[in-house]
Amino acid sequence: MAPAHPFEAAVALQPQGEGVWRGRTSPAYANMIGPYGGITAAQCLQSVLGHPERLGDPIAFTVNFAAAIADGEFLLRPRPARTNRSTQHWIVEMVQDGRLVATATAVTATRRETWSGHEARMPEAPRPEDVPRALRRGVEWIRRYEMRFVEGAFPQQWDGELREGSLSRLWVRDDPPRPLDFASLTAIADVFFPRVWLRRAKPTPIGTVSMTVYYHADAAQLAATGAGHLLLQAQGQGFGGGYFDHGGQLWDEAGALLATTHQVVYYKE
Repeated sequence: MAPAHPFEAAVALQPQGEGVWRGRTSPAYANMIGPYGGITAAQCLQSVLGHPERLGDPIAFTVNFAAAIADGEFLLRPRPARTNRSTQHWIVEMVQDGRLVATATAVTATRRETWSGHEARMPEAPRPEDVPRALRRGVEWIRRYEMRFVEGAFPQQWDGELREGSLSRLWVRDDPPRPLDFASLTAIADVFFPRVWLRRAKPTPIGTVSMTVYYHADAAQLAATGAGHLLLQAQGQGFGGGYFDHGGQLWDEAGALLATTHQVVYYKE
């Protein structure tokens, strides 16, 4: 039997009675301190995706990082706070050693046929095979993704020079490649390096406070994307008072807008 993909192993949850799931952090997605935020987000969403009462697919998801997450086991407590005819509202708590470390909310829904017309347009970019792959160096989670930067890569030198902007555009997919799903799309939405690092080229301490993903694709569209590359773009918006935010978009190779994302991040001088 082939070993589980690192992502599938990381988001595997075990039922612990009604409304409770047990999981554990994954060394394959380790960050500088604790786990990669994207995998924590995916684990929280997975507890909703695996719930027997779930209605439809995710259309919105927010995770709030309340405290540092230590290596080891955790409990997830998802519950449907309200179920309507076509939408369902979820609240998720992540608890570790009796301490709340993250909260999340999700909205799932049954989609229907309607007019559609996205205003966000996929930017022009070379094909992924024409863009060199970034070196897999640094913290462990970076090795779980194939990243090909069109622009806005990680600073090559910490020279402290202020840059004009923080736009990044890159092709990304899981490494090794695997078919896309809602949980892995959520994790990929967090691959953007901190915008304050790109603006200042200075190793500023940071920590994501809150991350939101809006899903513009249904499960069939994600299945059609398969193990292909996604084109991601993100840019910072406001910096000051110890916090900054960024907005981002994720497209598949065919040009379909799969998701948009937003984050607010703490930083320290």
